[in-house]
Amino acid sequence: MPGPADTPSLEAFARSGLAALDAGALRRRLVETARGPAAGATREGRALVSFSCNDYLGLANDPRVIAAGQAALARYGAGAGASRLVTGNHPPLAALEARLAAHKGTAAALVFGSGYLANLGIVPALAGAGDLVLVDALGHSCLFSGAQLSGATMLRFRHNDLDHLRTILAARRARHERVLILTERVFSMDGDRAPLSEILSLAAEYDAWTLVDDAHGLGVVEPQARAPLEMGTLSKTLGSYGGYLCASRAVVDLLTSRARSFVYTTGLPPASVAAALAALEIVEAEPDRAARPLALARRFTARLGLPEAQSPIVPIHVGEAPAALALSASLEARGFLVVAIRPPTVPAGTARLRVAFSAAHGDAQVDGLADAILALRGAGT
Repeated sequence: MPGPADTPSLEAFARSGLAALDAGALRRRLVETARGPAAGATREGRALVSFSCNDYLGLANDPRVIAAGQAALARYGAGAGASRLVTGNHPPLAALEARLAAHKGTAAALVFGSGYLANLGIVPALAGAGDLVLVDALGHSCLFSGAQLSGATMLRFRHNDLDHLRTILAARRARHERVLILTERVFSMDGDRAPLSEILSLAAEYDAWTLVDDAHGLGVVEPQARAPLEMGTLSKTLGSYGGYLCASRAVVDLLTSRARSFVYTTGLPPASVAAALAALEIVEAEPDRAARPLALARRFTARLGLPEAQSPIVPIHVGEAPAALALSASLEARGFLVVAIRPPTVPAGTARLRVAFSAAHGDAQVDGLADAILALRGAGT
């Protein structure tokens, strides 16, 4: 019988696709990397300082977080066993959801398998044919994927452009029964913030529902305003894995039955849940630690003469993918891991280095990266 490799058309398709990616310097490759404390990373035997990780408070390697995960692993086992609606909640899940809801000031929370899965489930559970979903043009892929799965009409509004959002709402609101507005508190590739208070005012004026993706803001950026639908991840500031939605009790109860990426997905492992819970407790108890990533980002932007950072994320715009890859490689040769971000993650012609700051970074590490970039710029790299 023919084996799985005996499919010439599939092989030809894959090789053609890879050749096209190579031609545009857009092929991705997985590189074995061991992460450690103090923002350390090891690749091919070389010790590097990583500025490419979303572990904004360094909690993935915090002994308290690790101990909480180990205790849950020993007590409850390695996995959840099945969907939470089948096996029930293991005890850490209820505790985490209660703590997330309290942190966000909502009545309830629902934990998903990841942030991507959360948005794949939330939007289709709340919108469908005949409805309208408006997404910030620079929103994360999962916001667009959730909107597309919903079957609703989906339109993009220009990034953080309130006038454009108002124009669409004024022209289209009356045609649709329900309208959702999807945005991010902190945009993952640019590090800027949504004008959320103003968006919420527009939403109230036009009876639209706002979902804010807080994946990159939780714990490190002052929220200023809360949306009725606050989703995020457990994998960045909290150093663990998973996603969540914080909302009213009625909304959470509805999604428990209707969000397909929740209903048909195995629950999070107990260790991941317990680690996230311990991390959230640290976030709330140590405000100075939570403030440090933004302070370091602003130290960096001041040193490079860039606009003041709005979040722990600072983009270094390069332009074309080969140039971004070359700059990343030059920095790695100097001991800094700053991965190049290329299309389609960012628009064509806007390839960049995405510098992510963590409370685990030292001042000298930040200054060293800034000095390396200045030197490479001076050399024309």
